[in-house]
Amino acid sequence: MSTPTQNVSPAPRRDLVVAFLCGGLVAAMVGLSFAAVPFYSWFCRTTGYGGTTQVATALPTHTSSRSITVRFDSNVAAGLPWRFEPERRTIEVKLGEVVTVYYKVTNEAARVTAGQAGYNVSPETTGIYFEKINCFCFTQQTMKPGEKRDMAVIFYVDPKLADDSEQDTVNLITLSYTFYPAPVPDQAAASATPAKSGQL
Repeated sequence: MSTPTQNVSPAPRRDLVVAFLCGGLVAAMVGLSFAAVPFYSWFCRTTGYGGTTQVATALPTHTSSRSITVRFDSNVAAGLPWRFEPERRTIEVKLGEVVTVYYKVTNEAARVTAGQAGYNVSPETTGIYFEKINCFCFTQQTMKPGEKRDMAVIFYVDPKLADDSEQDTVNLITLSYTFYPAPVPDQAAASATPAKSGQL
């Protein structure tokens, strides 16, 4: 009598394939999570989504007869002992006109502090037309105890806004900044520490 042939179960091989697929899926999800932040930042800068302003790569080629009022807002997050306010609250500009405005900043602490500004404009749909040429928000700011500083922002509102029918009723754009605490660079902290007096 012949011995019946036993079928070898493919379960171990199937489990191995499933394990590899799950591992690959997890790795892909981790990669996407890291890529999401720079992609979202790029998307906001490109589309003006959320009131994200643009960084100008060239000066405007012309100005428009249409004027718009720009309002300047200033805020300081908890934990940063700074006084922060615009030199003036509003200004009327022509579309395409390059404008320089200043914010006054004072470090009210008796120590070195640092901050980084976040920003946006409202209405949010105007972000794609708000072009910054130079701004203190592009770099971290470190201030000595009691230091006062005038910080400039140079910008223009793209004349293309006049061609967007959705912006026909927009007469006011608010540029808003918020300074958040940032780590003080070691070199700045060390230079602000008073030297201990030694005995002669």
